[in-house]
Amino acid sequence: MSSKWSIIDLNVNGIVHSVRIKDNWTLLKVLRDELNLTGSKCGCDKGQCGACTVLMDGKPILSCLTLAIAVEGQEIVTIEGLSKAGHLHPLQESFVDSHAFQCGFCASGMVLTAKALLDEEDTPDEEEIRYYLRGNLCRCGAHPHIINAVKNAEEKIAKRRK
Repeated sequence: MSSKWSIIDLNVNGIVHSVRIKDNWTLLKVLRDELNLTGSKCGCDKGQCGACTVLMDGKPILSCLTLAIAVEGQEIVTIEGLSKAGHLHPLQESFVDSHAFQCGFCASGMVLTAKALLDEEDTPDEEEIRYYLRGNLCRCGAHPHIINAVKNAEEKIAKRRK
């Protein structure tokens, strides 16, 4: 059975895009292939690695398992939407400063998941960080640097709030 075509309005990174899609297309496919936002990666395409993580209304979701048609009317943020006016988000800065990137494949999912955590909890401890990031896999073994990046970002974000 073939899927039908629909035109939906997607709010991605604060911009509403009218996109013609097939009803069975995932959000990841639409982001990458239709909107050319390639920061979200297709790692496993089964919801097990977290490389495709984006934020929907501030909460991390797996875009490889989410139908694009189901998120119409929601606010989607991709890694491309975190930086503002050419300035990295403090969390992105912290990942760079902490050498939390090796191959970078997991980075966008890690950063967005960590952002959701820091939006919920100002000062999570290491156990909370590890628990929150449990659905994001890093095959390079950069987890200690990633944990440090999240801890260091707490301080940067707190300074910007003052």
